[in-house]
Amino acid sequence: MRALNRSVVVKKELSRKAKLSIYQSMYVPVLTYGHQRWVMTERTRSRIQAAEMSFLRRVAGLSLRDRVRSSDIWEELGVEPLLLHIERSQLGRLGHLARMPSGRLPLEVFRTCPTGRRPAQD
Repeated sequence: MRALNRSVVVKKELSRKAKLSIYQSMYVPVLTYGHQRWVMTERTRSRIQAAEMSFLRRVAGLSLRDRVRSSDIWEELGVEPLLLHIERSQLGRLGHLARMPSGRLPLEVFRTCPTGRRPAQD
């Protein structure tokens, strides 16, 4: 991701629109890969938001020292918060499971309560 930051965000020749297009097409999919199955802890939320805002601050030409709120940056750039996108997608997945007929494997796996202990890792 740092290489993407250096090669795209820092370039003065690229317009803000082009940088946001790269954000949507490359950065967001990499950050959210497998997100429908994540357990969203506070630490995970914090890391996702930090990575997202690092990219968006540079696109907006700001730094942390400018002390601009994340909500102001999202509004200025016209971007939806990444955590909101992830939560909607996870709720959509849960909706699919709720509507699924009983007996389907994904629903059975979702409802299963594991017993016993996990094997020790080497």
